[in-house]
Amino acid sequence: MPSVQERALRQVLDFPHGQASYWEYPAETGPDAPTLLMVHGFRGDHHGLELMARALPGFRVLIPDLPGFGESAPLTQGRHDVAGYVRFLQDFAAAADLGPQTLLLGHSFGSIIAARLVAAAPSAFRALVLVNPISEPALKGPRAVASRLAESYYLLAAKLPARAGLWLLRQPVIVRAMSLMMAKTKDPALRRFIHDQHDRYFSAFAHREVVLEAFQASISDDVGQVAGRLAVPVLLVAGVKDDLGSVASQRRLAALIPHARLEFIPDVGHLIHYEAPAAAAALVAGFAAGLDA
Repeated sequence: MPSVQERALRQVLDFPHGQASYWEYPAETGPDAPTLLMVHGFRGDHHGLELMARALPGFRVLIPDLPGFGESAPLTQGRHDVAGYVRFLQDFAAAADLGPQTLLLGHSFGSIIAARLVAAAPSAFRALVLVNPISEPALKGPRAVASRLAESYYLLAAKLPARAGLWLLRQPVIVRAMSLMMAKTKDPALRRFIHDQHDRYFSAFAHREVVLEAFQASISDDVGQVAGRLAVPVLLVAGVKDDLGSVASQRRLAALIPHARLEFIPDVGHLIHYEAPAAAAALVAGFAAGLDA
């Protein structure tokens, strides 16, 4: 699979509560191109959104590693929860001098963080894009049992002695099982690429407490809780086979958002950013172009 590292520039920002690494993908169309800030999901880092960045040459794209994941240091104040990550994004946007014409994109857990930020500060961004948005509560309905079992796994990993806990979190068999569950593509080469990405980056976290706090945050919130307060134009991009957000729940979510456009991509699940980055990028580009129409 292609890499976009040749177009990515790694930079570091210091904050009162930590230090964050981020990757900037300059627009190929010049300095007047729109800026897009991307927020990755749980246990991910910037690598997961690189293919979408590659497919958006008309945008200046910034992708930070969330604190405690990838190459960003953990927060020195507060928990690694939705409120902590929203505060981080606010500080990041200010430090990176991102103006109100910036578009904000969140994938999966990142959709919760991005939606919370826009609900709290509607004038800070031009528009919002939610890819594989968390459209229904994880602790209610058909996902409740699986969510509680996963929480038990992360709680056990946090309570075990450090070496055993880290071994459990980074167990290749468990990481591969998660990857197999999420990947829907039948393309052998693409499946190998997805599994390699998860093998390389799914365990790039600072310590066990970060993972536990972030996971508990991911199952305790959903975009629907702030949907009615999203006053900017919103694009939702959902996979028809997404196990974490059914077609029906995505439609219910879109109906709650005042200015929403919902687009489905067939034959993919929760890994749109890996399995259909070009299709998702085309929807983002078209949505952005329509903002000024």
